[in-house]
Amino acid sequence: MNIIVTGAAGFLGSNLVSKLLKNQDISRILCIDNYYTGREKNLAEFKKSKRIIIKNVDLALQSNVMNDLVESELDGNLDRIYNFASPASPPQYQKDPINTIMSNFIGTKQMLDLAKKFSARLLQASTSEVYGDPLKHPQHESYFGNVNPVGPRACYDEAKRVCETLVTEYKNFHNVDTRMVRIFNTYGPNMSPYDGRVVSNFIVAALKGESLSVYGDGNQTRSFCYVDDLINGIVKLMEYKGSSDLTHTPFNIGNPKEFTMLELAEKVLLYSKSKAEISYKPLPVDDPKQRKPDITKAKEVLDWEPVVSLDSGLEMTIKYFSSALNDE
Repeated sequence: MNIIVTGAAGFLGSNLVSKLLKNQDISRILCIDNYYTGREKNLAEFKKSKRIIIKNVDLALQSNVMNDLVESELDGNLDRIYNFASPASPPQYQKDPINTIMSNFIGTKQMLDLAKKFSARLLQASTSEVYGDPLKHPQHESYFGNVNPVGPRACYDEAKRVCETLVTEYKNFHNVDTRMVRIFNTYGPNMSPYDGRVVSNFIVAALKGESLSVYGDGNQTRSFCYVDDLINGIVKLMEYKGSSDLTHTPFNIGNPKEFTMLELAEKVLLYSKSKAEISYKPLPVDDPKQRKPDITKAKEVLDWEPVVSLDSGLEMTIKYFSSALNDE
C-alpha cells in the first residue's frame, strides 16, 4: 500500500506518519509539506526509514508536481491520501488569511484529482471550526453551524467548509472514495511551543514561569483529545469497510469530556508544578463559548472513543514540552 500524507511535518501529520509506519502492509509514505507551519524536526526521525519519502511542496502554488511525484516516487501506485495540509491555530491561519483559504481549497482539489486519477481513497481533515460559535450543544454532525463568513476566523472556518463541499461533490460526481473527519481540540507531542493553541500556550507559559492568559472570564469550554486517540480514530475511519452511505459523510473525532479554560489552566499549573499566575484578557472576536463533540456516530460505526484522560495526556505533553524547550 502506498500513501500520501500532506501537512506531514505538522503536529497531526507527523503523529499520523508515526502511526502509519507501524503498519507493515504500507510500502511507502510520501510526506508532503511546505514548512509554512510544519517543522522539519517533526520528520527528522523518519528520514532513516526506506519507506519514507519527504518532499517540500506548496500545494497552493505548485499545481503540476504531485502527479509527477506519484509516478516517480510511488511508481504510479497510490492507495490512500490523508489531506492535512493547512495552518491550524488562529495565529497561524490569521497571519496570512488568503494563503489559508487557497492552500485549503487548491490543495484539497489537487488531492481529489489525484485520488480520482489513481483510484485512491482520500481522507479530508476538516475541523470543529465548521460549527463556528455553536448554538447547539454538544455538536452533532447534522448541525450546520453558526459561522461568521466575514469575521477574523472565517479564512479557516469557511475554507474548511467549502473543502467539505468539494470532497462531497467529487464523491457524488466522480465517485471518488472519500472520508471526512471533523477534528476537535487536540494536544500532545510534536506541537510547536509557539503555535498559539491554548494547551501549548498554557504549558509553555507555566514552564517559563510566565502568567497564563485566560480570555474572558475563563468559563468558556472546550473538549481536549490526546493526539494518540485522535490518530487512532482517523485511521479507523480511513480503513472502515462498512456502508459507503456512511463513510463519505463527516465524522466528529474528539473527546466529549468538557473543561473550562480555568480548569485547564489549573491542571497545567498542577502538573507542571509551576508557581505562575493566571491573568485575564478580553475575549477575541467570534471565539466560541462552547465546543464539545457528539461522538455517537464514531462510537457506533467505528467502535471508537478516546481512552486517554486529560490528566494523563497533560502529564505526557508537559514532559514533551519540557524537553522541547530545553533543546531550543
